[in-house]
Amino acid sequence: MVDDLGALFRAPRGVRRVVSLVPSLTEAIARTAPDLLVGATDWCVEPPGLDVVRVGGTKNPDLRKIVELAPDVVLANFEENREADLDALRSAYVSVWVTVIRTLPEALTSLARMLAACGQDTPAWLADARTAWADVLRDPPPSGAIAVVPIWRRPWMVLGRDTFAGDLLARLGVGNVFAGADERYPKVSVEDMLRRQPDLVVLPDEPYAFSATDGPETFPGVPVALVSGRHLEWYGPSLAEARRVLSASLEHFGPASSPSP
Repeated sequence: MVDDLGALFRAPRGVRRVVSLVPSLTEAIARTAPDLLVGATDWCVEPPGLDVVRVGGTKNPDLRKIVELAPDVVLANFEENREADLDALRSAYVSVWVTVIRTLPEALTSLARMLAACGQDTPAWLADARTAWADVLRDPPPSGAIAVVPIWRRPWMVLGRDTFAGDLLARLGVGNVFAGADERYPKVSVEDMLRRQPDLVVLPDEPYAFSATDGPETFPGVPVALVSGRHLEWYGPSLAEARRVLSASLEHFGPASSPSP
């Protein structure tokens, strides 16, 4: 797999047509250079009112439609998209830029490189994101609470090792009970989650739509924070406000790290 550091990949000069297979990367292009974006997945819902050709899902894109759009580059991610689909696009002589993002610093660097490959200077939202997180980019603060972070139920799945969302929480002072798991998104039982005695359960509203009436009832006696999945899991323009939004959702539980004044 070619990563976004550009060791093997070279975007064509004069990028004018971009298809994005990742919602957060779609938002990054749409808010930076909207005229470049010609195609996106059905799951690409930001910014609102996005008017481009839809090319199916992140895991089941319509490859023929993508090729017919004649993109100069297709934007993808190593965990969002299937390598078989990306190889098929490459076989059709379509350039593919694959981001590899597992931490906040990786995200900020990756986004800058991706946009530069598309001929764009650093946008204001990316500069704002760097400023918002500047004091915790080098090292996360000490954990003020240890949380379990389910991302799915039926079956239950949680954040495990080496995830972007887990890293973002760490930079807010929230540790991950399953950070040492062998898998990045392990399947676990409710009993196993509770047996580890988390200080907190963090429930994002995506990919599973946890809500006040769907999720908290499973963890009696454990504080539950409902948070925005877009701000926890997306790497793009949402990063400029993610620290403020997530800190507000976590402030009642004590661990959130707010920006330095």
